[in-house]
Amino acid sequence: MLSLIRTLLHGASVRAEDGLKDRFAIDLLAQRIRDAEAGLAAAKQTLATLIVRQRAEQAGLDQIDRRHADLETRTVSALAAGNNGLAESGAAAVAELENEREVRRATVQSVGERILRMRVSVERAHRRIIDLNQGMISARAIDAERKAQSRLVRSIGQSASLNDAEELLARIKAGSDPFEEAGILDEIDGELRHEAIRDRLADAGHGPAVKVRAKEVLERLKTIN
Repeated sequence: MLSLIRTLLHGASVRAEDGLKDRFAIDLLAQRIRDAEAGLAAAKQTLATLIVRQRAEQAGLDQIDRRHADLETRTVSALAAGNNGLAESGAAAVAELENEREVRRATVQSVGERILRMRVSVERAHRRIIDLNQGMISARAIDAERKAQSRLVRSIGQSASLNDAEELLARIKAGSDPFEEAGILDEIDGELRHEAIRDRLADAGHGPAVKVRAKEVLERLKTIN
């Protein structure tokens, strides 16, 4: 039982979370984009720091190369002059510079590889953020349209006056014509007073014409309208 209750509570929590995500999807998307932009800014700062370090390491390496070349030239000169003791000291210094140069070269190469990886990551994140910002424009338009449609549906669905108006319009269209009803009533009364046969005889030319009937008035009104 407890397991079932926990499962139901978890399902309700997930549904509530999904509902909140749907309701505030635009706000959540905007926040995610801001977080991504902040991360991109930090990555750019790290990339800039690495580039500065690489340039410093490269400048140090260039200086070691110059010192190495100068010391090597002087050591060879001392050796050629037969100053073996001085030449031996120079050779030891050249060896130390070569070791330092190899370490510095490895550092420059390592920093360069890190810079390359960071550049790729920054460029990829930059493109994705551009796509997200462009998508945000469409998402805002779609969200606004959906909200407008939802408000319109709720307004129409909950408005009793519109339903009443439609019902009244249908009743009006389905109602009978009072002029036509009056004409029919005149005909019925005429038949009851034996006026129908008199009218037919008058219409056939037997005797003088009778007064104008309601049906004829109706036809005249329709012609005028």
